[in-house]
Amino acid sequence: MKSTVETLAPTRVKLSVEVPYEELRPSIEAAYKTIGAQVQVPGFRRGKVPSRIIDQRVGRGAVLQEAINEALPTFYQQAVTENSVRVLGRPEVDVSEVPDPTATDGELKFTAEVDVRPELSVPDLTTLSVTVDDLEVGDADVDERLDALRTRFGTLETVDRPAQTGDFLQLDLVARVEGEEVDSATGISYEIGSGTMLEGTDEAVVGLSADEEAIFTSPLRGGEHAGADAEITVVVKAVKERALPAADDDFAQLASEFDTVEELRADLRAQVESTKRVDQGVQAREKVIEALLEAVEVPVPASLVDDEVARHLEGEGKELDDPHGEEIRPDAEKALKGQLLLDAIAEQEKVQVSRDELIQFLVSSSRQYGMEPNEFAKAVDEAGQVPAMVQEVGRRKALAIAMERATVTDASGATVDLEASLSRQAAGVPDVPQTLSADGVADELSEGAAAEAAEGADVTDETPEVSTDEASDQASDGAQKA
Repeated sequence: MKSTVETLAPTRVKLSVEVPYEELRPSIEAAYKTIGAQVQVPGFRRGKVPSRIIDQRVGRGAVLQEAINEALPTFYQQAVTENSVRVLGRPEVDVSEVPDPTATDGELKFTAEVDVRPELSVPDLTTLSVTVDDLEVGDADVDERLDALRTRFGTLETVDRPAQTGDFLQLDLVARVEGEEVDSATGISYEIGSGTMLEGTDEAVVGLSADEEAIFTSPLRGGEHAGADAEITVVVKAVKERALPAADDDFAQLASEFDTVEELRADLRAQVESTKRVDQGVQAREKVIEALLEAVEVPVPASLVDDEVARHLEGEGKELDDPHGEEIRPDAEKALKGQLLLDAIAEQEKVQVSRDELIQFLVSSSRQYGMEPNEFAKAVDEAGQVPAMVQEVGRRKALAIAMERATVTDASGATVDLEASLSRQAAGVPDVPQTLSADGVADELSEGAAAEAAEGADVTDETPEVSTDEASDQASDGAQKA
């Protein structure tokens, strides 16, 4: 087989492939067996029909078409490998020549245009310099944490005054559409300002006292009349406010392991500092990526952006032509640029992903989907997404390398300590909980996927994708034209 590659654009190439008849012969022989097992000819057992009889009954052209449909993806994959093409999407295949169905020679010729990862020149990471916010912890931050803790231990007390934002109300509601009652509820507990009730509720109840009512119009959220404007009658049955316990030593002993409120405040201050340090790390990651994107021009195939926008719209239950697609397109393109750039850094730095790192990432991701880790790992494996997971961990490790080499200072000019953030970033995810069996997660991966999770898996070794159906359709059209 001969193959050549032509660069059409920074993110697109054209593969030209020529396959001699002899290399296609095994596929032709396999096609005879496939068709022979499908046709029934009097005097012959199914699967034992001679080739000459198949040629007579079905036609050698049909056999050749079957052979090309089955062999084309393999020849395409071989061409991709021989030419070191780093595929990003599915190819557009065009079969230009097939062997003469009446002869036993000739060539299969086809071309495949496909999007590829662009060649990027990664800048010297030590030249990157970014600035993040100062890490400042004030008494107001500690007071906010302390008040949140007091709220957890607070009690609701009925008050004889008009309702105000933050109060808890006991409500009765009646909804009417065109004068007909369509829904009602009694004894509802609602915190003013929480936004969990019908639109307009907050404005209607603020200022009402017990046994007072208000009428307003609001669209219904569900049921038979979902979306319809309804007349809502709301009656306040009781107004309650949250009474917070005093912030003293007794409360410290009740709500924590500390004996004094000063010890509790010191711990809360440390918590605030830790949170803000994490925020600094997040800000540093975002700014390092921004700095990289400013330093490198990253071309992105339009098809990738289209696919990303389509996935986003589908996730929101919207049609492909929804105007929101154009609103999110710039962000989708920017995100893809960041991924391609991190892939280039991972390749340059020879980043590898260990089995444990992949498992940690699977465990962390399972929490986001609300799934048990082993169940999530099995679902990822069955969907063929393990290579994508490996690549994502590799990107995170590449970003950690960039952050480590970049100069990160706060607004006051002091160097920012990103050790904790870098540790998490390099690992891709938080540590595996002690209660989790890492082997249990690994056991849910198939043998092929387990190879992806093996120690030292190279994240830059991409597996090209080819749509068998699409390639087969193209081959069928070519064979029929021939």
